[in-house]
Amino acid sequence: MAKIANWSDDYWLLLLQAYLQKPEGVKPVYSKVLVDLGMELHIHPSKLRSKMEELVQRESPLLKRLWENYDGNIRRLNKAVRQLREMKGFGRGEEFYDGVTVKETFERDFRPTKADARILPVTLILILNLYFQLTPATMVADTPEVVELARLVRLKPADVVDILVVFQHCDPYLNRQDPLISPFFGPCKDVWQRFATESPERLDALAAELSDYFKA
Repeated sequence: MAKIANWSDDYWLLLLQAYLQKPEGVKPVYSKVLVDLGMELHIHPSKLRSKMEELVQRESPLLKRLWENYDGNIRRLNKAVRQLREMKGFGRGEEFYDGVTVKETFERDFRPTKADARILPVTLILILNLYFQLTPATMVADTPEVVELARLVRLKPADVVDILVVFQHCDPYLNRQDPLISPFFGPCKDVWQRFATESPERLDALAAELSDYFKA
């Protein structure tokens, strides 16, 4: 059973609503619905996933009542969730967490970069994973892997190529000395420093999980 310090029993309503979203079922850790809920509650999606599995077990009296009250009655559930969110400060971090120190972790990866609102740090992580699967000569817009990733993250292949080139300038093995002016250099450098020394297998596994965010 998952123990979460800042968990409230009110959150079961939100989790049940997420579970019942189509396709109904326990959602992947980095599905958009769990990431968005995690950012709202400041709870890592992996912990919400564990709680969702607990929700399905229906072992406690509270969870049994929850299912009895709302299973098959989405309208009632949505109304209860709406009322919960309308509570003073709920869902508005600057008010709900007023006076409370909130340590953000995963949230930063799912907020738009200042360079381009379309691109999140998690987007850069996926592109970095692709970087290690290509050679500089294949980092072009018509490479099938580039086209496929661009489609997944809703960018143009040329946009993905631009970021691949920035990663080339982060790569000490290439040691590129030609000038680079790109608003993505800072965000790419941060992602490079965090993940470039990760084993290819672990980075690839993480990228596979993170890709679920874009499949909504």
